[in-house]
Amino acid sequence: MATIKGVFFDLGGTLRIAETVPEHIEAAKQRMAELVGASDVQGFNDLVEERYAPYRDWALSECRECGDFALWHNWLLPEMEEDRLRSICHELTFQYRQTKGKRHLVEGGLEVIETLHARGYKLGIISNLVGENEIPDWLRDDGLDKYFDALVLSSVCGLRKPDPRLYHMGCEQLHLQPEECASVADNLSRDFTGAKAAGIGANVLFISPEKLAKKTITAENRPDYIVHRFTDILDLPILKGDKL
Repeated sequence: MATIKGVFFDLGGTLRIAETVPEHIEAAKQRMAELVGASDVQGFNDLVEERYAPYRDWALSECRECGDFALWHNWLLPEMEEDRLRSICHELTFQYRQTKGKRHLVEGGLEVIETLHARGYKLGIISNLVGENEIPDWLRDDGLDKYFDALVLSSVCGLRKPDPRLYHMGCEQLHLQPEECASVADNLSRDFTGAKAAGIGANVLFISPEKLAKKTITAENRPDYIVHRFTDILDLPILKGDKL
């Protein structure tokens, strides 16, 4: 195995956790309806969910993702005038994401990020998600952007994991070869098959023992390491070296 010099993190279920907060979710639904001028808040939310289902099927089957304007113009709100939609599409996508829960950094996440960065590892994020601006805004607002040298989002590049090209994009941004990078993620089917196909040097599964008991590990998705607490990443032999 090549010496690991860079680490990629998945977001949902890995670096960020979604918490069900009813008042947060309802506020997001209200704001979505307000943005489009809909008086029936729940009715508009139901319409978006109905239209999102075929988009989701398309995205998963084609390993593709739309940017904010294309998502709403082509799939979720095609009846809205284009110029008006362009002015609100980014916030619409952000608020739609908020209807799924309030996201926060995983427990131990900051410690892992700061420690790996201090050890000299280059860090990156590779994630499937709708929304072009949410993650750059979050990293900047929380002061985390200084730790990351690579950011590959499906909504920006138009591709979804398990397409290995996302990992190649991340490696180019870190100026590293795939075998010099590790990937930390939680989804065996999307994250691990894609990373392994891309030639990523080490794959780390972050998962609870309860969830792991329900998973099937195959040759195509087999992780190199499994951690149940996020901070256990810091004790992995591949990530204990000082790169400074």
